[in-house]
Amino acid sequence: MQNEPTTQPLVIVLVGPTASGKTALALELARTLDLAVLNVDSRQLYRHMDVGTAKPTAAQRQAIRHELLDLRDPDQPINLQEFSAIATEAVAAEHRRHHARGPMALLAGGSGLYLRAVTQGMTPPAVPPQPSLRRQLEALGQATCHQLLSQADAAAAARIAPADAVRTQRALEVIYATGRPLSSQQSSSPPPWRVLELGLNPADLRQRISTRTQALYATGLLEETQRLSARYGPDLALLGTIGYDEARRHLAGELEHAEAIRITEQRTQQYAKRQRTWFRRQHAPLWLSGSNLQQQLQESLLAVEAVLG
Repeated sequence: MQNEPTTQPLVIVLVGPTASGKTALALELARTLDLAVLNVDSRQLYRHMDVGTAKPTAAQRQAIRHELLDLRDPDQPINLQEFSAIATEAVAAEHRRHHARGPMALLAGGSGLYLRAVTQGMTPPAVPPQPSLRRQLEALGQATCHQLLSQADAAAAARIAPADAVRTQRALEVIYATGRPLSSQQSSSPPPWRVLELGLNPADLRQRISTRTQALYATGLLEETQRLSARYGPDLALLGTIGYDEARRHLAGELEHAEAIRITEQRTQQYAKRQRTWFRRQHAPLWLSGSNLQQQLQESLLAVEAVLG
């Protein structure tokens, strides 16, 4: 008698631009399906970066189990290869938990490259971090580093935001270590999972971003930036990212408070546009059409049921 074929584990992936409502929907999906929320936001991987990254609150994390948050201190960067290995094991661990409808896991986040690495098995080159080189690159400044990357690997530079110092340095690190562009060294080996991608792209995203930006400054972004700067130094690479950079410049007297908020909102709108482009080109989500959380949850659950059969 032949064994019945085994069913591949399911990975539900919730994607969308920043401020699109992923956290709220992820919490409801996790509650309904008895799952953990596995974070795929590249800045939420770091400790002490809570307000500026809109990390789930302590109450939310107490109510629903979260994984892949607070993995390291901000001065200990996690490269794509390291994250992919950690996240893949977290997915496997979730699959090993008992679920009435079979093995499932829930990934949620807006960092497209990190999502692609986990769900599509993209394998980056195995180049260890090089602290000495990173210090030299930091001394050159992000604008110069991104220009260097554009000259050495135009394809990688096109995918990496000009202000993203962490990924820019990593791409240059690979080039200097191997003599070959990062974009030519990435292969893929898809994991043995079924993947259901659900996408959020609300019509009122601009207003959501404006509201989110105001909230960041009202709930402690400046104080958090000050603590990070005091603890790790004002040149910490992650303090050059959206929100933290403007807060740092305001604290240094370079920007008025209102101007810092305006620039943060502008940069966030630009980032959201890049995210939407990435998800259209690199992923194939089922875009949820519901205009409120309950409608989105029902659409999501129907999609899960359809995949599970």
